[in-house]
Amino acid sequence: MNILLVDDHKLFASGVKNLLEAGGIRVAGMARNGHEALEAARRLKPDIILMDINMPGCDGLTATRQIKAEFPKIKIVMLTVSADDESLFEAMRNGASGFLLKNLDADEFFACLEQLALGETVYSPGLAERMLKEFMRGSGTAETHKQAINPLTPRQEEVLACVARGLTYKQVAAQLAISETTVKFHMNEILERLQLDNRAQAIAYISGDRTGKRLL
Repeated sequence: MNILLVDDHKLFASGVKNLLEAGGIRVAGMARNGHEALEAARRLKPDIILMDINMPGCDGLTATRQIKAEFPKIKIVMLTVSADDESLFEAMRNGASGFLLKNLDADEFFACLEQLALGETVYSPGLAERMLKEFMRGSGTAETHKQAINPLTPRQEEVLACVARGLTYKQVAAQLAISETTVKFHMNEILERLQLDNRAQAIAYISGDRTGKRLL
């Protein structure tokens, strides 16, 4: 796993670099803004980019959109002090694979990286659930939304609700008393019904799109 760190705060970036390397993870490079991040992505081809949002010159949200357009397989995780809803939603629309707050402890941080390596979308505790609640407050009722798309089964809705709370597939399986394989089956069915690519898009889909089109 090769990681590119993008943050204009040198002390913080150095601390994250030391933490990652102490955990056996290679830091391929560091950048201070979105422009440098795009150049570094082209040069280093990292597996993961940890991207700050607020940076001079070119912010992380813009850089995420630009990098994903050229390198769709690179996973980008927003790493920031706070998360307003607009930034959270824009990051997901731009193709980010997660959104982590900088107040995570080391164990939580490494656990999120492990989930990311397994192809899961990662959020700091509470962020995914906040996205879902905000989306459901959008125009129209949940029933109206169901009528506009192929409705999910009650079990699929339960699985999606758990995933929206930031639970891993293993945790969802334990909570619903089903196997992890069954959880993955339901998520595949959810993505198929909603014509989406990953679980981040499945959560974002509930944002109020009534046309059945993808948001990302």
